[in-house]
Amino acid sequence: MDLGLTGKRVLITGASKGIGRAIAETLAEEGCSLHLASRTEADLARARDEINEKHGVQVTIHPLNLSDGANVKKLVADTQGIDILVNNAGAIPGGDIQTVDEETWREAWNLKVFGYINMCREVYPAMCERGYGVIFNVVGMAGLSPRANYVAGSVGNAGLDALTVALGGESMVHGVRVLGIHPGAIETERLTTLYKSMAERELGDENRYKEMYKTLKTGRPGTPEECATITAMLVSEKANWVNGVVIPVNGQGQGW
Repeated sequence: MDLGLTGKRVLITGASKGIGRAIAETLAEEGCSLHLASRTEADLARARDEINEKHGVQVTIHPLNLSDGANVKKLVADTQGIDILVNNAGAIPGGDIQTVDEETWREAWNLKVFGYINMCREVYPAMCERGYGVIFNVVGMAGLSPRANYVAGSVGNAGLDALTVALGGESMVHGVRVLGIHPGAIETERLTTLYKSMAERELGDENRYKEMYKTLKTGRPGTPEECATITAMLVSEKANWVNGVVIPVNGQGQGW
C-alpha cells in the first residue's frame, strides 16, 4: 500500500537506535526526508549513512541533548517546516518510590517528559498556523498500566498520554493531528540487557536470555519494526481520522 508519505519532512528524536531507528528506516522506505536527533553523534552518523545507502533519501542529523530546553529551540529552528514530528527520545529508569531519588527522577523527566512537552510547545503552533502537521508521541504501556516498581515511568508516561489526548482534542480544527503509541515489551537494547541479567541470575548464562521471554504473557517481545510499521500508517494520510489517541502496541491490548 502506498501511504502517500513520499516527500514528507520528518523529525524523529531518539532516532539513533531501537524504535526511533526503526521508524526512521520505515519512513525512509516510504520516501520521507529525515531529520534525526539524539545525543550520540557517532550513532546518528551511522544511521544516516546506512539509511542513505539503502533508501537514497535526504537525512540530516542533529546531535543534541533534548533535556536542555535551549537545544529543543535550536533543533526546531534548524528543522522549520517539518510535516511530521516523532517524539521518541528518553528512557526512564525503573524503581519504586523509595529507590528512585529526586535527582534521578528529574533527570529522566527532563529528557522524556519535558522533552516531549517542549518539542510540542515549539512545533504545534507552527503546524496550526500552516494548517497541516502530525505530532506522534512514542509513550509506553506504563502510562496505561502503572506499576509501583516503575513509578517514575508510570507517572511520566501517564502525563504524556494526557498531553497527547489533550492536544489532540483541539488540534483537528487546525488541520493538525496529535496521537501516538504505547509500546509494550519491545526487543530493544534496553530490554535485551534486562533479560540478559535475568538469565545470568536464574540460568547462570546471560546468552540464554531468550529463554526468559517465556515470562512474557505474549511469549515473546515485540520488535522495533512492528512499532515502526504501525507508526508509518498512523502518521500517513490514510489515518487522517485517527487523532487524540495513544494506541497500545503490545500484543494484548490495554493490559501487560
